[in-house]
Amino acid sequence: MGGIDRRKRLVDASDDTLGGRLSAARDAAGVSVGDLANRVGVKRESLLAWEADRSEPRPTRLLEVAGILGVSPMWLMTGYGQGPYVENDTFPLEAMRVQLKRLTDSHMETGRLIKQLAQQLDRYEKDFVQSLEQNGEASDSPLVREL
Repeated sequence: MGGIDRRKRLVDASDDTLGGRLSAARDAAGVSVGDLANRVGVKRESLLAWEADRSEPRPTRLLEVAGILGVSPMWLMTGYGQGPYVENDTFPLEAMRVQLKRLTDSHMETGRLIKQLAQQLDRYEKDFVQSLEQNGEASDSPLVREL
């Protein structure tokens, strides 16, 4: 006899995204990104884009992924239905930690890009004003007065 299966399915993950649920199901199944990509027949980058919610799989790919990971397609799309098996109640916490890390990383990257853009804008404005001053147009330009 195999004993009692004490695992339970994660049934409601409606507060997550398709990418987050896909990543969680893949992690729960113990499948690497590269392995799942190979089994579905897509590039690793495509699968990573699905998990990061930068793109979505076609319906046929979604069905295939659901079958491989042992979850219902409805659960992947909406968060309701048969999700992955979890060994204990820590799985939702782990999924939230992963999502928080992703958001934190995105926030840091956004801040870096904003700072970089502000520096580029400052340099452009400085070069623009210097160009006008060299041509003797600085005092006549309303734009320079704003800067």
